[in-house]
Parts: sequence; C-alpha cells; structure tokens
Amino acid sequence: MRNIATCYSEHAIKVSDSYCSGPSKESFLSPNLIPSTQDAVTCTYRAKLSTRRNLLIKLTWCNFTGKGFAISVSDDPSSPFKFYSGSRQFRKPKGTKNLESCGSKIEVHWDLSNAKYESGPEPIDGFYLIVLIDSELSLQLGEIDEEELKVKNLVSALPVAKFSLLSRTEHFSGTNQYSTKAQFCDTGMNHEIVIKCVGEEKGLNNSLLSVFIDRKNVIQVKRLQWNFRGNQTIFVDGLPVDLMWDLHDWFFNPASGYGVFMFRARSGLDSRLWLEEKINLEQKEQERVGFSLLVCACKSPD
Repeated sequence: MRNIATCYSEHAIKVSDSYCSGPSKESFLSPNLIPSTQDAVTCTYRAKLSTRRNLLIKLTWCNFTGKGFAISVSDDPSSPFKFYSGSRQFRKPKGTKNLESCGSKIEVHWDLSNAKYESGPEPIDGFYLIVLIDSELSLQLGEIDEEELKVKNLVSALPVAKFSLLSRTEHFSGTNQYSTKAQFCDTGMNHEIVIKCVGEEKGLNNSLLSVFIDRKNVIQVKRLQWNFRGNQTIFVDGLPVDLMWDLHDWFFNPASGYGVFMFRARSGLDSRLWLEEKINLEQKEQERVGFSLLVCACKSPD
C-alpha cells in the first residue's frame, strides 16, 4: 500500500467545503449490505515523561489465535508509523511483562480475562492495560478492578506522564460499508462514522462514495473510477477535518489492493490542507498535532 501522503500533490482533487451537507435521500445504512469486519485497530499515543522526553507508544489490537495485542515504543517523532517491527505480541488474557526499548525499561500490566468486545478485536469494557516507562505511568486504558490492589497501589505511587492519542488506524475486510467512531478533539463528542462505496459494478457513472457522520451525509463523490483519489474538508466540533481517500488499488490492483480513507483534524487558524505544510521537524514537534483516523479497507472479491 502506498503512503497516502504521496497521493496528494499535483494530481489530487482539491475541494473544500465550509459546511456539512444536509441529510441525503440515500439511506444511512444499506439494508442488503453486511457491514465489513474490523480485523485490527492500531492506536499511537504520545507520552511526555517528567524528564521532558517524548515517546510514542504504538498499541495494536488484533486477532492472533484469539483476542490479543501487540505493543512497541519509539523515540522518533518524525516517523510514528515505522516502528511496528520491534513490537511484542501478548496473547495471554492476563499478565505482566518487562522489556527494554529506546534505552528505557518498560513494564506492561494487563487483564483481558473479563473484557467485553463489540464486533472488533479492541476491548470496550471490563479490562485494563497499563504501560510504565522508567517507573513512570505512561499509558493507562480501561479500569482497574478493586481486587487488583497490587497493580492499583503500584500505579498510585508512581509519577504520571502526560499521554494523548495521536492517531488511530483501523483495518477492515469484507463488503464496502465501514463503520467506526472517532473523537476529533479533547473537548469534542465521540462521533459515529459510516463510509459506503457502492455501484462500481454498474459502471463508471454509478459508482458512489458516501460518508456519514452522526447519520448526516457530509460527502458524496460520484464516478469513483475517475475520482479514485481526492480530498474534501468538513467541519466537526468547530474544527476543520480533512478527509482524504485513495481507492486506486480497488480499481487497478484488486488482487492485493486496499482502499484508504484518512480523517485529519487541524487547527482552525490554519487554512491549508495539512499535507501541503512545509515546516521542519522541530516546528512540527512544537505545534499541537491534530488527531488522525486512518481506515484501510480490503474489499472482498465479487
């Protein structure tokens, strides 16, 4: 799969809307189309330690032989998506693991034995996962049960790093309907997102991409075999959110191709599409990075 950033230069279709369109006549969910299956979810968190050191924690929820996760830590803020090769996989429902990365000692504590799931591999309730870096609480997900006194007392006695979610990547397979949720800013709501691609089999004039946020149709793109790459800007919670899509491989490399959809929030003071920014890495680090959601969709053969 190509880097999505390489697809938006001279050849990108650039359309910027300053509003969300009203409800479409098209139905929100296709009654005859089974939603796709979520195969894996990868979340990248930034942890700022008390030493002012910034580390990236990449956590992937996926199906190995059963529900499990993989985790890796990087100290390179310029390439948060390139450190998966050093990840460690955890298949047991409960445990503690010590490892080293980037010159730091890392402890991982988790309990998924009573975890509750929806349709994907990411737990939504009844679990906890804790990451300690150099004896500092750097990531805490879920809730610790009152019976887990040892872990709870351990966490309460440690300094707490500032951690935040930078990006989320979801992998789907199956039909052309993808459903997920995302919160684009700290003070915003958790929004329901549905992406539908229909009509390719009926010819160039009938293929249609529709994106719904909270059941409102915000984007429609016709003739996808011509407009297989592009971007639009919508407003969510008062912030501009760039939506970029690349469906090239769906049409021209169907054997191994993914369709890619990216949502990227940016500051309202910045009127430029984020991919067009040309600033050095030090400036990027100083700026507040907007949340991004990447959906990678593998379409089943017809």
